[in-house]
Amino acid sequence: MQAIIYETYGSADVLQLKTVAKPVPQANEVVVKIHASSANTLDWRMMRATPFLARLDNGLFKPKETRLGADLAGRVEAVGSEVTRFRPGDEVMGDNFRSGLGAFAEYVSVAEDRLVLKPSRMSFEEAAAVPLAAMTALQGLQLAQIKPGQKVLINGASGGVGSFAVQIAKAFGAEVTGVCSTRNVELVRSIGADHVIDYTQEDFTANGQQYDVILCAVGNHSLAEYKRALSTEGVGVIVGFSGLARMFSHLIFGSLKAKPGQKRVGIMDTVASNPQDLETLRGLLDAGKVTPVIDRRYALHEVPDALRYLETGRARGKVVITVNREN
Repeated sequence: MQAIIYETYGSADVLQLKTVAKPVPQANEVVVKIHASSANTLDWRMMRATPFLARLDNGLFKPKETRLGADLAGRVEAVGSEVTRFRPGDEVMGDNFRSGLGAFAEYVSVAEDRLVLKPSRMSFEEAAAVPLAAMTALQGLQLAQIKPGQKVLINGASGGVGSFAVQIAKAFGAEVTGVCSTRNVELVRSIGADHVIDYTQEDFTANGQQYDVILCAVGNHSLAEYKRALSTEGVGVIVGFSGLARMFSHLIFGSLKAKPGQKRVGIMDTVASNPQDLETLRGLLDAGKVTPVIDRRYALHEVPDALRYLETGRARGKVVITVNREN
């Protein structure tokens, strides 16, 4: 089969399309024929080994895991002996984030608990845009203990995680404010935001408004600035960063633990894929309450171009990789 491989760290120039062995499922795994995947910040950060500490996990001088691509949608090709939830021919979606990635390929082997049935109303490309970004948004809002009627602000509302967070927060009954650039104001409004702040014209941390929950997908403010924009007992959850200095500052000084009556700001340190949250997302997708925003589509051999574009930080919603156009 064909797969994207990287054998050294660097820019997208290090990515190669190679012929590799087709996977064989372990007892609890499912082999999926991939119809579509999608690119995430995770992919280019692993490719470049940034931050540098990432090398401690994936190899100091060269990557131990040479495959990229977490999100996937496709058809089950084969199942392991212990798999009970799927059978060959099932249309599925999910992610392989914690199991070696590998979704930038024609086939991948995935643990069955990382998959759910694909909503029938969605194409493979739409389904592939969902898992990691939507899971990040969902779990970030859950960590903030979002409640109906709360005022929720999504910073970075036009990106992959942010565009899902706006829709999920609305589905949970919140009053949602999205923060984005001028060119994305109408997009963020179209996906359900009650209010939109153009950050080139207004700083949400300095306009006097306060929110019960802030979910930040870009991490471009200080802890003090976030707290200024939070209501009493408000919670700020940071799921992405624009700079390493800011990230380390938040890691050291931020915390989601606080006494009653205090504001909390901290980092969601990991995304934990699980069947329950995948089913929650599937239900929202089936009900039409959440719809992925797809910016651009690339073929498998164009993954380097897809990651170059994603690195610019200008993607609106998701960047999808089409592996097989059959739907």
